[in-house]
Amino acid sequence: MFNNFSALAAWCLDGGTLSAQQALAILVCGDDELMDLVAAASLLRRRHFGNAVKVNYLVNLKSGKCPEDCSYCSQRLGSQARILDYSWLDTDEAVRQARAGIRAGASRVCLAASGRGPSNRDVGRVTRVAGRLKQQHPQVEVCACLGILSPGQGAALRAGGVDAYNHNINTSQSRYAAICSTHDYRDRVRTIRQAANAGLSPCSGLIAGMGESDEELVEAVFALRMLGSDSIPVNFLMPFDGTPLEGTWQLTPARCLRILAMVRFACPGTELRMAGGREMHLRSLQPFALHVANSLFLGDYLTSEGQEAHQDLQIIRDAGFRVLSPGQDSRAASQDAGSVQATAIRRRGAGTLIPPNA
Repeated sequence: MFNNFSALAAWCLDGGTLSAQQALAILVCGDDELMDLVAAASLLRRRHFGNAVKVNYLVNLKSGKCPEDCSYCSQRLGSQARILDYSWLDTDEAVRQARAGIRAGASRVCLAASGRGPSNRDVGRVTRVAGRLKQQHPQVEVCACLGILSPGQGAALRAGGVDAYNHNINTSQSRYAAICSTHDYRDRVRTIRQAANAGLSPCSGLIAGMGESDEELVEAVFALRMLGSDSIPVNFLMPFDGTPLEGTWQLTPARCLRILAMVRFACPGTELRMAGGREMHLRSLQPFALHVANSLFLGDYLTSEGQEAHQDLQIIRDAGFRVLSPGQDSRAASQDAGSVQATAIRRRGAGTLIPPNA
C-alpha cells in the first residue's frame, strides 16, 4: 500500500490520489506513528499553502428558531439547549460584528443564519450586509451560510457581493438519515452544486464524532473531494445538552489529528479548516493541527464560545505560522517562505450587548 507516511506524501505530491484503503490506514495508525503522520501531512500543507493560516470569522445573523431536526445542532427543532435565541440582526449591527473579526485579522467573514433555507427577503438582508462589508473592506471575502438554496438565490447572493457559500454535508450519504429526517443528503448536494454554478466558491465540510465508522468518515471526505469543495471545514461534535447527541464523547486529540491528516492527504490542495469543537477535542494538540490544516475560525461559533481570540493568534505565531492577509490567495502564500469539558454556550457578540470575542 505504502511504506511510510513520508512516502505517501511524496506520492501525493507527484500527483497520486489517495485511495479508500490508504485513508483507512491513516485513521488507524498507531500513537507511535502520529507525529510521523503529522510531519508527512505538513509536507502537503506547506507545498500548497506555505506557512500562512487563513483566519475566518463567523457572525450569527439569526440564532435558534430552526424547523429542521439535525441531531447535532443546538438550534434544532425541539432543542432544549439553553442558547441565545434572536431574530435577524439589523445591517449596522451585523457589520459592526463583522468588523471586530476583520480588525483581529480575519480575511473571510461568514454570515450565517439558522433555518431550512432563506427567503428572498433573507437573501436581501444578507446582500445588504455583504455590500457594506465590500465597500468598507474590499479585500475581505464574504461567505454566506443560510441553508438550502432555492433556484436563483445563489446568483442573487453572488450579484450582491457574496464570494462563497457554506453548506456542509456533515456526514456520509449512507449515514445521513440517522442524523436528520427533515431533509436528505441530496438536498445538501444540490445546494452545493447550485452555489458553485452561480459562481460562489463552494465551502462544504463535515462533523466528526457523531458515531460514524471509519468507512463512513472516508466516504464523506471522498464525497467532498468529488464535489470539488474549495474549502473543507472539519467540525468536531460539540455534544450540547438538550440535543439527541448529548453525552456523545468519541473523540480524542490524537483521533482528531488523524482525521485532519486523512482529509489533507485526500485533498492536498484544498483549504482545510479546523472548525467548531477544535478547542474541546484537540486541546493542547491544536498547534500540531496547524501543521495539517491551513485555516481556522477565530473566536466564537454559532451558539458556543471558542477560546479567546488572542489565544488563537498566539498559537498561530508560536507554531511559526503567519496570518494570511486579506486579499492574498493562500495558495500564492506557499511561494513564501481526555478530560471532558462542557460546551461553553455563547453569551457575547451578535445578539447581545457584550463585545464579541475578537
